[in-house]
Amino acid sequence: MDTMRIVTRADFDSIVCAVLLYEALDLTEPVNWVEPNEMQKGLAEVREGDIIANLPYHKNCSLWFDHHYTNRITEAFQGAFEIAPSAAGVIFKYYKDRFKKDYSELVRETDKIDSADISLEEVLHPENYPYLMLSMTISSHKKADAPYWNKLILMLRKSDIDKVLEDPEVKKRCATVIEQNKTYRALLEKHTQLRGHVSVSDFRSLTEVPSGNRFLVYSLFPEAIVNVRIRYDAEEEEKVIIGVGHSIFNRKCYVNVGLMLSKFEGGGHRGAGACKFHKSKADAYLEGIVNILQKNESNENG
Repeated sequence: MDTMRIVTRADFDSIVCAVLLYEALDLTEPVNWVEPNEMQKGLAEVREGDIIANLPYHKNCSLWFDHHYTNRITEAFQGAFEIAPSAAGVIFKYYKDRFKKDYSELVRETDKIDSADISLEEVLHPENYPYLMLSMTISSHKKADAPYWNKLILMLRKSDIDKVLEDPEVKKRCATVIEQNKTYRALLEKHTQLRGHVSVSDFRSLTEVPSGNRFLVYSLFPEAIVNVRIRYDAEEEEKVIIGVGHSIFNRKCYVNVGLMLSKFEGGGHRGAGACKFHKSKADAYLEGIVNILQKNESNENG
């Protein structure tokens, strides 16, 4: 078993997936961190024996665990797929008898965070909610942050949340996030336009991609039922990323976001997703996405 690698992405759900897989399968190989877009375009290295979590399926893998609407497959595979609040929850259920430690609280909190089942109070004051606060320290998708992601996996396997938050590096990152959120709020207010019931946050004019609380926009523009966020990719300057999310407070968006974005080189869940593409397509893709969202018709039966 020790040659099996976990292949996953950089977010809180994935880190918890890795915690559970290391524990259930007694793995030793380091995680291979991959972006969903790299998987979709066949650019990720997946070896025979790898375990993919929270990413699209790849034929080389020996096990696959996921919960994204657009990643469903019809062929047979080993592992588990379910439309569920988190991929970690899918893994936790699959290996339920293999854990020596009780991870139920960690998985329950991951379910809440990944499915955006959080309150206005939690959005405005994440520092009072330990798991939410910790999840916000994983805001960068830069591979240079991989040592931090690996460290979190190790700490969450060994320690409870209070002890994890006492770690000097985690403490420092939490303090940075609180400051970033203040700046991010001002940037959202300045760069977000309402187009009917769609809020569009356009960060392309900024030289640095802002990091911040992904739920904050829903509290600032309560009349919007969905947010579209467009920015340049921090790693590849020729690429643009559009993220779309249903408002978690004004739940009247009927468009399946993952399904919609699968037509724009992306994918995701019913309520949130992203696509990445060459910057030359940005204006056309943005208009196409906003038009679909303004119509606000269900796209699940066609």
